[in-house]
Amino acid sequence: MKASETKATLSFSNGGQNVELPIYKGTMGPDVIDIRKLYAQTGMFTYDPGFMSTASCESAITYIDGDKGELLYRGYPIEQLATNCDFLETCHLLLYGELPNGDQKKNFTKLVTNHTMVNEQMQFFLRGFRRDAHPMAIMTGLVGAMSAFYHDSTDINNPKHREIAAIRLIAKMPTLVAMAYKYTVGQPYMYPKNELSYAGNFLHMMFATPCEEYKVSPVLERALDRIFILHADHEQNASTSTVRLCGSSGTNPFAAIAAGVACLWGPAHGGANEAALNMLYDIQKAGGVEKIGEFIKQVKDKNSNVKLMGFGHRVYKNYDPRAKLMQETCREVLGELGLENDPLFKLAMALEKIALEDEYFVSRKLYPNVDFYSGIVQRAIGIPVPLFTAIFALARTVGWIAQLNEMIGDPDYKIGRPRQLFEGSAKRDVKPISQR
Repeated sequence: MKASETKATLSFSNGGQNVELPIYKGTMGPDVIDIRKLYAQTGMFTYDPGFMSTASCESAITYIDGDKGELLYRGYPIEQLATNCDFLETCHLLLYGELPNGDQKKNFTKLVTNHTMVNEQMQFFLRGFRRDAHPMAIMTGLVGAMSAFYHDSTDINNPKHREIAAIRLIAKMPTLVAMAYKYTVGQPYMYPKNELSYAGNFLHMMFATPCEEYKVSPVLERALDRIFILHADHEQNASTSTVRLCGSSGTNPFAAIAAGVACLWGPAHGGANEAALNMLYDIQKAGGVEKIGEFIKQVKDKNSNVKLMGFGHRVYKNYDPRAKLMQETCREVLGELGLENDPLFKLAMALEKIALEDEYFVSRKLYPNVDFYSGIVQRAIGIPVPLFTAIFALARTVGWIAQLNEMIGDPDYKIGRPRQLFEGSAKRDVKPISQR
C-alpha cells in the first residue's frame, strides 16, 4: 500500500484529543483511511453494518467502477476478455496475474483437463440425498466432502497444496454439478471427455446419455463459456468475503470454497437469476405479455410486495457491463435454437424494452443485469432453474480461489474478527430459581 502525505484527522466535539489516521491510495477507486489502530488510540470501534464503507483487504484481482459500469479482471475490461479469451485463459489470468501465451495455455488446459474426474465414491455420497434435493444443497455437501478425498492438498499454508487444490476445484466443479443434475433426473452419470473444451465437456456431462451420441453445439458451448467468464469474479461480494473469512482461520481450501457455495445460495446473491426467471414464470401464468403493464404498476406501487427481479445492481449505478455481453449471447442462443418466438422469451424481451424506456426505471438506473439474461440463456440451453446457482458457483470458484490465495499470501492477513455495538443487558447476577 502507498501511504498518502495527507492524513485524516478524527476530532471529538467533547474536547477529546484529535487522532491522526493514515490514508492509502490504490491504483484506482476511493482512498482508504487506515483505522487499524483506532481502538488502541480511542477505545472505540467503527460501526458499518454490511461493511458497505469498509475495505476489508488489499487486492489486485478485480476492480469495479459502479458509476462508469466497468469491470476489470487484473486490469483487463470484461468486454475484451469475454470477446477474445476463453474461460480457462481467464482462470489463468485470475490465478497467476497474467493471460497465458500459447504454450502456457496449452499446459494449463492440459493440467485442468487431467483432473476432471472425481473419486468414484462420490457417486455413493450422492445417494444419501433425496432425488428432489436442491442442487445447491448437494453442491455444498460435495465440495466440502472433497477435503475427505484429497488429503494431499488441504494445507492452506503450503503454496503447492493451494495450487493443486485450485486446479482440482476448477477441474472437478463441472463434473460435480453435472452429477448433481443427473442424480436428480435419474440418469446415468457421464464421465468427462478429455478431448472436449471446458464448456463443451460440461454440456456433454449434462445432456449426453450412454444410448446415443451427443454433439456439442459450438454456439451453446461459447455461450456457456461466456457465462463462466462473466461470473468468474466480482470483487469483495458476500460469497467472496465469506471464503476469505472462512479461510482466514486456516481451514482447508475445499471447506472455504464450500462456505462460498453456501453463501452464494441466497436469493439476494447467486440465486438472483433463478428469482428473475421465476418472476417471468409468474407473469406468464398471470396472462403473459398482455399483463406486463399491470405487473409494472405493481412494481411501482410502494405498498405492493412485487419486485422487479433481474434489474438493477447494488454496485453498478449504470448499465451492468456483463449484461450487454449476455444480451448478445442471449439473442445468439435463441436464434441457434429457434426459440425467438417462445412465449417466455418474448415476454422477457417485452419486459426488457419497457424497463429500458420507462422513465421510472431509467431514472432509478434499474437496467437489466447479467442475472436477467443468463437465466434466459440457461433455460434455452435446457438447464433447469434450480441448477442456475450451481453453475454460478462453478464459474465463481476460480475467483474465490484467487482471492483466498491472495489473502494467504498477504503478510498483514489475520483471522477475521468483526466487532459489534452491544445493546443487550448489562452485567447481572443469577438469582435462585425461587426468586426469578
